[in-house]
Amino acid sequence: MIPPRFEYHAPTTLGDAVNLLNTLEDAKILAGGHSLLPMMKLRFAQPEHLIDINRIPELRGIREEGGTVVIGGMTTENELIASPVINAKLPLLADAAKLIADPQVRNRGTIGGDIAHGDPGNDHPALSLAIDATFVLQGPNGRRTVPAGEFYFGTYMTALAENEILCEIHAPAFQQGTGYAYEKLKRKTGDWATAGCAVVMRKSGNQVTHLRITLTNVAPTALRADAAEAALLNQEFNAANVTAAADAAAAICEPAEDLRGDVEYKTAMAAEMVRRALKAAWARCA
Repeated sequence: MIPPRFEYHAPTTLGDAVNLLNTLEDAKILAGGHSLLPMMKLRFAQPEHLIDINRIPELRGIREEGGTVVIGGMTTENELIASPVINAKLPLLADAAKLIADPQVRNRGTIGGDIAHGDPGNDHPALSLAIDATFVLQGPNGRRTVPAGEFYFGTYMTALAENEILCEIHAPAFQQGTGYAYEKLKRKTGDWATAGCAVVMRKSGNQVTHLRITLTNVAPTALRADAAEAALLNQEFNAANVTAAADAAAAICEPAEDLRGDVEYKTAMAAEMVRRALKAAWARCA
């Protein structure tokens, strides 16, 4: 199938893009296009106007400002992988980006599009929770910031208003000695996760002093596993406590049954991804 007729717009400034989004009726933003265009071809989405934001330089780039890493919303997965700033300050994002889809998708897919779409199968929502990110949204009334933990409400439901654009992602640079990992089970290259887990941790001796455990594609939205974190935080890192954390993470899973597995299987795999990610992150702690 082919999409129905629509008007195409290609603004070159963020202000122009926001103005178009605010004034045009039934308009959608086109970033990497990997979610919107297939939906348009199937006519599940039929916007009258398409606003292509690929020509806006201020939406791209990666920099560090006073201990905060700032990532433009139109930064691609491959740019995350290649960025010296990301590899030095937020290496979890570079590692995880290598597990997203395939090289063709990573060359066009953007971090902002992944976040803003609100799909529980996307990887960056859980990654954003793990790195304590905040999102900068721009609309007709200016900019506002929303923490990742307050951005997601459910499947395809986010705090992003219809007349706003996600323009930047901010996250604190990892402290020296931070361990991290993203473990993702998928059926084949290019598929969404059957279950995934991101972990960021720090330690002192044999005790965990900082911990984030977040989950991908095991609920209507990305999850932060607070009870799993509590099972390990300020505790010794040992097999019993790792198992307790994995069990606590599994307890909050509400996966949808599909071709990737039934509820029981996906929940068990989420627990396994938690175990693997915790062990991998601990091994990286200095």
